[in-house]
Amino acid sequence: MKYGKKYADSLKAYDRSKLYDADEALGIVVDTAKAKFDETIELHVRLGVDPRQADQQVRGVLVLPNGTGKSKKVLVIAKGEKADIAQQAGADYVGAEEMIAKIQNENWFDFDVVITTPDMMGVVGRIGKVLGPKGLMPNPKSGTVTPDVAKAISEVKAGKVEYRLDKTAIIHCPIGKKSFGKEKLAENFTALMDAIVKAKPAAAKGQYIKSVAVTSTMGPGVKVNYAKL
Repeated sequence: MKYGKKYADSLKAYDRSKLYDADEALGIVVDTAKAKFDETIELHVRLGVDPRQADQQVRGVLVLPNGTGKSKKVLVIAKGEKADIAQQAGADYVGAEEMIAKIQNENWFDFDVVITTPDMMGVVGRIGKVLGPKGLMPNPKSGTVTPDVAKAISEVKAGKVEYRLDKTAIIHCPIGKKSFGKEKLAENFTALMDAIVKAKPAAAKGQYIKSVAVTSTMGPGVKVNYAKL
């Protein structure tokens, strides 16, 4: 496989076969992020679970200590008092059936997160087939179906992330931007890894953490020496 010059130069900056301590790995990723924009730094964790089994799912949310570095637009589907609270809490868009119609009729997706109240899930469910594939469908487990819309908005704006297994038993999750620097990224890394470890299913057998790597948007991955569980 042929790599671009910047990518190839990044590969020469470290030993791809070596496992690095988290701080060192993040330092390498930051140093080798050569793009002209502020690259996102991502954590990739391969777990020793079977994602096909309902009792071996790993999923959760947390607010990263230093946020994600990305400003997220929030759409709140609510009525009455809850809609007023959402406006005051800083939601970018607030509405009810008219927002559902806008999404359906105009293919409108100028938002990153959808939050709704439990009583509005029947309405939101009408566009589940549209929101679901885009990862936008509200869910109680992710805190986006809640009567406390102000708290949900605050957490999203503060840098809440959702981590969940994909079909290959890997979790992919952003932990910040290159501009954060190694120390802030390390704090976010530790917070997310701690959450993943605590989310270990009771049905999981054998080694839980199989491999850990960190990457930048355009750069190569660096393997992290993380305590095996």
